[in-house]
Parts: sequence; structure tokens; C-alpha cells
Amino acid sequence: MTEPLNTGSHDLPVTEELAAFMRTGWAESRRSEVSARPIAPWAAKRRAALAARFPGERLVIPSGRLKVRSNDCDYRFRPHSAYSYLTGGNESDDVLVVEPSGEAVLHVRPRAPREEGQEFYRDRRYGEFWAGPRPDLAEAQELYQVRCAHIRDLDLKGPARVLRGVDESVDARVSPGGGDAELESFLAEMRLVKDEWEVGELHSAVEATVRGFEDVVRALPQALGHPRGERYLEGVFGLRSRLEGNALGYESIVASGSHACVLHWIRNDGALRAGDLLLLDAGVESDTLYTADVTRTFPLSGRFSPVQRQAYELVHQAQEAAIATLRPGARFRDFHLAAMRVICDGLREWGLLKDSTDTLMETGLYRRYTLCSSGHMLGLDVHDCARSRAEVYLDGVLEEGNVLTVEPGLYFQPDDLTLPEELRGIGIRIEDDLVVTSDGARMLSSGLPRGADEIESWMGAFL
Repeated sequence: MTEPLNTGSHDLPVTEELAAFMRTGWAESRRSEVSARPIAPWAAKRRAALAARFPGERLVIPSGRLKVRSNDCDYRFRPHSAYSYLTGGNESDDVLVVEPSGEAVLHVRPRAPREEGQEFYRDRRYGEFWAGPRPDLAEAQELYQVRCAHIRDLDLKGPARVLRGVDESVDARVSPGGGDAELESFLAEMRLVKDEWEVGELHSAVEATVRGFEDVVRALPQALGHPRGERYLEGVFGLRSRLEGNALGYESIVASGSHACVLHWIRNDGALRAGDLLLLDAGVESDTLYTADVTRTFPLSGRFSPVQRQAYELVHQAQEAAIATLRPGARFRDFHLAAMRVICDGLREWGLLKDSTDTLMETGLYRRYTLCSSGHMLGLDVHDCARSRAEVYLDGVLEEGNVLTVEPGLYFQPDDLTLPEELRGIGIRIEDDLVVTSDGARMLSSGLPRGADEIESWMGAFL
């Protein structure tokens, strides 16, 4: 059955004469020169590992469907991360099937021929004249280096494990099975250890992010005079993410003053005051969909006040202690606990908490001022591998090739009466991206300074 065209409600009817005219007179329909994507050999190894984990079974991994933003407008498409990991593809409506034999077949929606039908000029969702060209079958096979077939030939009869919740049309064609959750977990756990190609892509994303942070500091004089200075800086960083990558890896947090005490502040609609701190949490997503995730907190005046410096240096010390724990065989939770011990020591020295550090670690009272965890895995998703089982991620141990963030923080709410007035409304987070090596960890985001003195010198070079 041929799917109906996604035409607009205001489109004029197409006469037989126009339809006939539109089918003729075109040069050979070709995209620009097509060559195998660099990810192709790495993706092939991943598909082989997946097939080996579920021998003799059919595995179905969709790319996803276009999602409506409003009325007849769709969001820009991004494939599911598991599909991208296994294929390198970025088109909607495609489905990867690993057959019981272990062979992988990529079912794609190729561009429509101009010699037949009206999709190429009438379909607003998929037509070439509306949405741009999709690869044809031969081009797709060259790009992805895997056997490709038309999506209309996708046969989902019989048992299969399906990555569900990605494409409802696929979900509806395969009865739910008890093994679907196991497939989802394994697809996440495969990505816990990054290969050489992935680390390179993440490093490129981080380097672009460093340049975006520099753009933001350069723009501070203009943003300080704008009633929505946070949004001004959000736009500045967003420009870098689109110029050097696919998009933002996540919605940027541009939080000035007490907004920095809101852990996921993405309204970004506030003004900037010269005496306040700015917390910038942002990351460029590469064209291959790997994202950086970096946070810096810096004084909008270019200089920390004594109180701001005191709080900043405590967070920096906590981050240093956390990073020192990173090595193969260390428990994943160790770096967070190391950071929190430093935070507890500091809060006790300031007189904010009275119990011993051991007692505070047990009771968790310190969490009033530092509520969230101090890091997570990073990769195709900003919170990567989130569907992994706890025993291999949160309660597991680090391995060479893990890429993670280390991001302790202090968040002193503006209405917290347990705090002296000068601390209220200060929020600080320092976040870096690291890859675990054979004997420790290498910082991918070392291009940005972290110490208070270095932050001030860095800002002075741009302002």
C-alpha cells in the first residue's frame, strides 16, 4: 500500500497535465559524490558484537520518526542514539534489522524517483523539493557499508526483539516480548566503553565547545547591556554549535546570579549584573552526534569577590579530589564521594554544618547545598548509557575508554536562612569531560581554565 502524500491543506489540485509535465525533463537524479562514512568500519564491529550477544535472534532498531512541533511543522530530526551508533545514519523512518543469521540489513526510505508519482514535489515531509534529497538505495549502501533494502519491503512477521518507543509504527507490527528490555539495556551498555573513533569525535566536540565559551566571554560587554543578557549569550553559543556541529548537545544553561542555583535553568531570560557570577553549562553536538558537556562559572566583572572566590575555590578543590580517583577498577561512585568529602570539610570550616565529615556523609545533610550527583557518562547522549543496568554503570567500576563528566557544585539558594546573607544566591559548578586511560584519566576539556586566578586571566584576554 502506498502511503498518502503529506500535502498542505492550502495546496492547489494537480492537473493531469501538470503531473505528466513534472515527470519529464529532469537530469539524472544524483546527490553529490557519495563515499563511505568514516564511522562505517566501527559500526560494522558494533553490529557484529550485537549479533553475537543475541545469536539466532532477529533484532530491530529503528531510527525514529519525525515529530510534530506544532500543526504542520516538525522538529529537526535526530535519530535515536542506538541507531546512530550501529549505522552512522541520520535519516528518519529507517530501520536496522539484524537477522537471525547475523546479517544486518538497513531498511531505508529512499528518495522518490521523479519519473513516477508526485512525492518529490508535493510531499511536504519527505519530498525532495520540500525537505531535500534522501539517499537512494545504492547511495545508502555506499554511505553505510551495509546491505540496504526499501522500507516497504520490511517484513516484521515472527518473533523479534525491538528497541521500543522509537517508532510506533514498528512497535505496532511486533508483539511485545520479554526480551525487549534486555535489548535496550545492552544497546546502552555497549556504549559505556568508547572506541578510538568515538573518543576522537568527543574531543572535536569539546574543542568546538571551548571556542563557544570564548565567544561568550567576548560577547559579555554587549550582553551586559541587554535586558535579556542570558539569552544573548545563549544565542552566541548556539551560533558556534551550528557553525561547527549539528546542534546543541542539550539546552544551554546560561544562569546569572541566583539563577545558577536552579540546576537545570534553561529559561535564560534574565539580565546580567556586573557583580554577579555567570554559570554557563553548554556543549556542542558534533555532526556525528557526539556531545560535549562543559560548565564554567565566572565573574561577570572579570574578578571574583572575596566571598565568590571562597566558594569557587572549594568547588575547585572538590573537583580536583574527584578527578584524582579516576582510574580503571575504581568504583564509578568513588569520584562523587571524594568530591563530597571535600565539600563537607569546607562547609564545616565555614561553620555551616557542625557534625563530623563522616557523620555528614552518612546523614547527607550537606546535600542541602549540593543536591545532585557529581557526574555521568558522556557520548551520543549528554547523559549517556542511561538505560544500562545499575550493576554495570552506577554500581559498577570504571574501565579504560569510559568517558564521563566530573561536575561538583554548590548551590546556595537565595532564600536559605541557614546561610549568611553574603552567600545566598551564589551557585557554582565546574564541569569537565574526561576519558579513563590505562593509568588514570585524560581531560578532554583542558583548553578551558579552572582555577580562580586562571579564570580571571582568561577573561582578561578577551575583554
